[in-house]
Amino acid sequence: MKEFLESSAIIDWEHPDILDIASELTCLSGARFGTARNCFNFVRDEIRHSGDFELNPVTCRASDVLREGTGFCFAKSHLLAALLRANGIPAGLCYQRLLLDEAQGKYGLHGLNAIYLEAYGWFRVDARGNKRGVTAEFIPPQESLAYTPSAEGERDLLDIYSEPLPQVLAVLQEQQTYCGVIEHLPDV
Repeated sequence: MKEFLESSAIIDWEHPDILDIASELTCLSGARFGTARNCFNFVRDEIRHSGDFELNPVTCRASDVLREGTGFCFAKSHLLAALLRANGIPAGLCYQRLLLDEAQGKYGLHGLNAIYLEAYGWFRVDARGNKRGVTAEFIPPQESLAYTPSAEGERDLLDIYSEPLPQVLAVLQEQQTYCGVIEHLPDV
Protein backbone atom coordinates (compact mmCIF):
# COMPACT_ATOMS: atom_id res chain seq x y z
CA MET A 1 0.00 0.00 0.00
CA LYS A 2 2.97 2.30 0.48
CA GLU A 3 3.08 3.42 -3.17
CA PHE A 4 -0.61 4.40 -2.97
CA LEU A 5 0.10 6.75 -0.07
CA GLU A 6 3.21 8.50 -1.44
CA SER A 7 3.52 12.11 -2.51
CA SER A 8 5.05 12.81 -5.92
CA ALA A 9 5.54 15.58 -8.45
CA ILE A 10 1.97 15.06 -9.76
CA ILE A 11 0.15 13.68 -6.70
CA ASP A 12 1.72 16.41 -4.54
CA TRP A 13 -0.34 15.90 -1.41
CA GLU A 14 2.32 17.48 0.83
CA HIS A 15 1.62 20.89 -0.80
CA PRO A 16 0.25 23.26 1.89
CA ASP A 17 -2.93 24.02 -0.08
CA ILE A 18 -3.69 20.32 -0.51
CA LEU A 19 -3.07 19.69 3.19
CA ASP A 20 -5.40 22.57 4.15
CA ILE A 21 -8.31 21.33 2.03
CA ALA A 22 -7.66 17.70 2.99
CA SER A 23 -7.92 18.68 6.63
CA GLU A 24 -11.20 20.52 6.01
CA LEU A 25 -12.60 17.42 4.27
CA THR A 26 -11.72 15.04 7.11
CA CYS A 27 -14.86 13.53 8.58
CA LEU A 28 -15.49 14.95 12.04
CA SER A 29 -16.00 11.46 13.44
CA GLY A 30 -12.67 10.36 11.97
CA ALA A 31 -14.38 7.74 9.78
CA ARG A 32 -12.33 6.97 6.68
CA PHE A 33 -15.52 6.27 4.71
CA GLY A 34 -16.84 9.76 5.46
CA THR A 35 -13.50 11.37 4.65
CA ALA A 36 -13.26 9.51 1.34
CA ARG A 37 -16.84 10.52 0.47
CA ASN A 38 -16.12 14.16 1.35
CA CYS A 39 -13.00 14.21 -0.83
CA PHE A 40 -14.87 12.59 -3.72
CA ASN A 41 -17.80 15.01 -3.50
CA PHE A 42 -15.45 18.00 -3.31
CA VAL A 43 -13.55 17.07 -6.46
CA ARG A 44 -16.66 15.97 -8.37
CA ASP A 45 -18.75 19.01 -7.47
CA GLU A 46 -16.33 21.90 -6.81
CA ILE A 47 -13.64 21.36 -9.45
CA ARG A 48 -15.00 22.07 -12.93
CA HIS A 49 -14.29 19.68 -15.80
CA SER A 50 -12.19 21.65 -18.30
CA GLY A 51 -13.85 20.11 -21.35
CA ASP A 52 -17.41 20.52 -20.09
CA PHE A 53 -16.86 24.17 -19.15
CA GLU A 54 -14.34 24.99 -21.93
CA LEU A 55 -11.77 26.20 -19.42
CA ASN A 56 -8.08 26.94 -19.53
CA PRO A 57 -5.41 26.56 -18.26
CA VAL A 58 -4.70 22.86 -18.73
CA THR A 59 -3.83 21.47 -15.30
CA CYS A 60 -2.03 18.28 -14.32
CA ARG A 61 -0.44 18.50 -10.85
CA ALA A 62 -2.96 18.10 -8.01
CA SER A 63 -2.07 21.45 -6.41
CA ASP A 64 -2.55 23.22 -9.77
CA VAL A 65 -5.96 21.61 -10.23
CA LEU A 66 -6.95 22.85 -6.78
CA ARG A 67 -5.58 26.36 -7.37
CA GLU A 68 -7.25 26.77 -10.78
CA GLY A 69 -10.48 24.98 -9.85
CA THR A 70 -10.50 23.09 -13.14
CA GLY A 71 -9.12 19.98 -14.76
CA PHE A 72 -9.85 17.18 -17.18
CA CYS A 73 -10.86 13.80 -15.75
CA PHE A 74 -7.19 12.84 -15.45
CA ALA A 75 -6.25 15.97 -13.53
CA LYS A 76 -9.29 15.68 -11.28
CA SER A 77 -8.24 12.10 -10.47
CA HIS A 78 -4.78 13.42 -9.53
CA LEU A 79 -6.37 15.86 -7.07
CA LEU A 80 -8.66 13.22 -5.59
CA ALA A 81 -5.72 10.87 -5.08
CA ALA A 82 -3.77 13.68 -3.38
CA LEU A 83 -6.63 14.58 -1.01
CA LEU A 84 -7.18 10.94 -0.07
CA ARG A 85 -3.48 10.24 0.45
CA ALA A 86 -3.17 13.38 2.57
CA ASN A 87 -5.80 11.79 4.79
CA GLY A 88 -3.94 8.46 4.93
CA ILE A 89 -6.34 6.68 2.57
CA PRO A 90 -4.66 4.61 -0.17
CA ALA A 91 -5.66 5.89 -3.59
CA GLY A 92 -4.67 4.96 -7.12
CA LEU A 93 -5.40 5.94 -10.68
CA CYS A 94 -7.46 3.88 -13.12
CA TYR A 95 -8.39 4.26 -16.76
CA GLN A 96 -11.05 3.28 -19.23
CA ARG A 97 -10.64 3.17 -23.01
CA LEU A 98 -13.71 4.76 -24.59
CA LEU A 99 -14.92 5.31 -28.14
CA LEU A 100 -14.78 9.05 -28.88
CA ASP A 101 -15.79 9.12 -32.54
CA GLU A 102 -17.37 6.05 -34.11
CA ALA A 103 -17.11 7.36 -37.70
CA GLN A 104 -13.35 7.91 -37.36
CA GLY A 105 -12.78 4.94 -35.06
CA LYS A 106 -11.13 7.27 -32.55
CA TYR A 107 -10.62 6.08 -28.97
CA GLY A 108 -9.28 7.83 -25.91
CA LEU A 109 -8.62 7.24 -22.25
CA HIS A 110 -10.81 8.37 -19.38
CA GLY A 111 -9.26 8.81 -15.93
CA LEU A 112 -10.77 7.81 -12.61
CA ASN A 113 -9.63 6.56 -9.19
CA ALA A 114 -9.45 3.46 -7.06
CA ILE A 115 -9.76 3.82 -3.29
CA TYR A 116 -8.89 1.28 -0.63
CA LEU A 117 -11.09 1.13 2.46
CA GLU A 118 -10.69 -1.85 4.80
CA ALA A 119 -14.41 -2.63 4.85
CA TYR A 120 -14.59 -2.88 1.03
CA GLY A 121 -11.10 -3.41 -0.35
CA TRP A 122 -10.33 -1.59 -3.61
CA PHE A 123 -13.23 0.02 -5.46
CA ARG A 124 -13.37 2.57 -8.26
CA VAL A 125 -14.92 6.03 -8.18
CA ASP A 126 -15.24 8.65 -10.90
CA ALA A 127 -15.07 12.31 -9.86
CA ARG A 128 -15.11 13.74 -13.43
CA GLY A 129 -18.25 15.73 -12.61
CA ASN A 130 -21.88 15.03 -13.31
CA LYS A 131 -23.78 16.52 -16.24
CA ARG A 132 -26.79 15.57 -18.33
CA GLY A 133 -26.40 11.90 -19.19
CA VAL A 134 -23.37 11.41 -16.91
CA THR A 135 -23.81 10.58 -13.23
CA ALA A 136 -21.27 9.14 -10.83
CA GLU A 137 -21.81 8.59 -7.11
CA PHE A 138 -19.88 7.44 -4.04
CA ILE A 139 -21.70 4.28 -2.94
CA PRO A 140 -19.10 1.60 -2.16
CA PRO A 141 -18.72 -1.21 -2.66
CA GLN A 142 -20.94 -0.62 -5.70
CA GLU A 143 -19.22 1.26 -8.51
CA SER A 144 -21.26 4.14 -9.90
CA LEU A 145 -19.00 5.40 -12.69
CA ALA A 146 -19.60 8.05 -15.34
CA TYR A 147 -19.11 5.57 -18.19
CA THR A 148 -19.55 1.85 -18.78
CA PRO A 149 -17.45 0.52 -21.65
CA SER A 150 -19.78 -1.31 -24.04
CA ALA A 151 -18.86 -0.46 -27.65
CA GLU A 152 -16.44 -2.59 -29.61
CA GLY A 153 -12.88 -1.66 -28.61
CA GLU A 154 -13.92 -0.06 -25.31
CA ARG A 155 -12.68 -1.57 -22.06
CA ASP A 156 -11.80 -1.04 -18.45
CA LEU A 157 -8.05 -1.13 -17.88
CA LEU A 158 -7.94 -3.30 -14.79
CA ASP A 159 -4.65 -2.14 -13.28
CA ILE A 160 -4.46 0.37 -10.45
CA TYR A 161 -1.57 2.78 -10.92
CA SER A 162 0.17 4.79 -8.22
CA GLU A 163 1.23 7.40 -10.81
CA PRO A 164 -0.35 8.66 -14.05
CA LEU A 165 0.36 6.89 -17.33
CA PRO A 166 3.12 8.58 -19.38
CA GLN A 167 0.79 9.32 -22.31
CA VAL A 168 -1.63 11.09 -19.97
CA LEU A 169 1.16 13.24 -18.56
CA ALA A 170 2.41 14.04 -22.06
CA VAL A 171 -0.96 15.40 -23.19
CA LEU A 172 -1.61 17.41 -20.03
CA GLN A 173 1.91 18.86 -20.00
CA GLU A 174 2.25 19.55 -23.73
CA GLN A 175 -1.15 20.95 -24.64
CA GLN A 176 -1.79 24.59 -23.81
CA THR A 177 -5.58 24.73 -24.24
CA TYR A 178 -8.58 22.58 -23.43
CA CYS A 179 -9.18 22.24 -27.20
CA GLY A 180 -5.67 20.86 -27.62
CA VAL A 181 -6.29 18.23 -24.97
CA ILE A 182 -9.61 17.21 -26.57
CA GLU A 183 -7.91 16.87 -29.96
CA HIS A 184 -5.04 14.79 -28.53
CA LEU A 185 -6.67 12.59 -25.88
CA PRO A 186 -4.30 9.73 -25.08
CA ASP A 187 -4.99 6.10 -25.92
CA VAL A 188 -3.37 2.73 -25.24
